[in-house]
Amino acid sequence: MCAFIEEHRDQHGVEPICRVLQIAPSTYYAHRSRPASARDLRDEKLTEEIKTVHKENYGVYGVRKIHAQLRRQGHQVARCTVERLMRAEGLRGVSRAKGPRTTRPAPETGRPQDLVERKFSAEAPNRLWVADITYVRTFASWVYAAFVLDVFSRRIVGWQVATSLYTELALDALEMGIWSRTKDGADLTGLVHHSDRGVQYRAIRYAERLAAEDAVASVGSRGDSYDNAMAEALNSLFKAELVRNKGPWKDINHLEVALAEWVDWYNHRRLHGELGHVPPSEYEQQHAGVNAGLLTTISN
Repeated sequence: MCAFIEEHRDQHGVEPICRVLQIAPSTYYAHRSRPASARDLRDEKLTEEIKTVHKENYGVYGVRKIHAQLRRQGHQVARCTVERLMRAEGLRGVSRAKGPRTTRPAPETGRPQDLVERKFSAEAPNRLWVADITYVRTFASWVYAAFVLDVFSRRIVGWQVATSLYTELALDALEMGIWSRTKDGADLTGLVHHSDRGVQYRAIRYAERLAAEDAVASVGSRGDSYDNAMAEALNSLFKAELVRNKGPWKDINHLEVALAEWVDWYNHRRLHGELGHVPPSEYEQQHAGVNAGLLTTISN
């Protein structure tokens, strides 16, 4: 109650507020003159840390990720404390909402098999990629964004934006993914590339590019969002954390710059609950370190 009085005293005065709250003005003044407790001081410091973490991560983190990030930074703090302080500051994470699909189903002739069957898991990087396209409305035009995601680490390996839904959009995202992995010597032989039945992913040029890397195409068989659920989930994150959170958008150039920054944050700093609250790049580094250790042990 004393905090409420402090917040509204300039507008209504101390005595009128105390009469409504049925407390003595002396109680408020005694509280105000009392030195801050150790808990109050710690709460004040933690609140500033929480506000910093929230701001530096696009304002999208809720209690779970704020708590995880504080722990990563060495703060020994309970989750309930984070929840209490965030509530007091009016801080919360973003919510995701589904939108319409943007890919148009291709004719069924010669459709690749569904090699995933809704089992979105992989034992190592470059075993399974998922791809999809979503849309953003800007003041100038509709803009379409294509993503390629590595299922093992949830890392965005390729992305591209365009003002049309031609095959080049999806193909450019795929080319970025191939380049980003092979430049460091990765072998994509046997990689499964999974998508929905959109014409962009069924195009001959797209299939030929996958075949050139000895990768295998997989296409959802049922034709609903669950067949490509992990890619759909990425689209939902992109919409919630960047598009709605930081918009509106002037044009494709405005969005493209922001998207590049978001992808960098997503891959290198954003905590993923499915990965034990570490970023995708760190998760891959941990995996590489474990494998290196095993090889050393075997060789010895």
